[in-house]
Amino acid sequence: MEWIDEVQGRIRRKNQILFAKDSEFLQDLIYLIQEQNHRTMVLWALEFADEAVQKLTVRHPGEKRFEEAVTATKDWASGKVKMPFAKRAILQVHAVAKEINSLEDIALCHAIGQACGVVHANGHAIGFPVYDLTAIIRRYGVNECKEPVEKRKE
Repeated sequence: MEWIDEVQGRIRRKNQILFAKDSEFLQDLIYLIQEQNHRTMVLWALEFADEAVQKLTVRHPGEKRFEEAVTATKDWASGKVKMPFAKRAILQVHAVAKEINSLEDIALCHAIGQACGVVHANGHAIGFPVYDLTAIIRRYGVNECKEPVEKRKE
């Protein structure tokens, strides 16, 4: 099955997340993630989280919870704060997703939350691309998203 068929099926079922965590389309990325050490995955995830924060900050000026989550996560990773503090900040990013209407921005909020969660466990690492690629589809629409999704995955 082509990945676009999976996405179209998920849209028909009104799923918010347009890729499964075990999607065939993501298998090479899943394998790559599994082969990395925890530190590598944390650095990768936080780099992408920073990128998503920049996008959302432009569209939601004054909203500080995106950056606060990433900062708290970096502080947690470096031992400056305890996990409960960072966890509360991460949950606030997911809370923003419930307060906004843009499906693209909702997906990016969840992408940030998943990226920040990598500090706790590598299992969250695939969550970032699942939501990030969903955001791209929401931005371009299912008929125009093939090239941008495939380019981003690479």
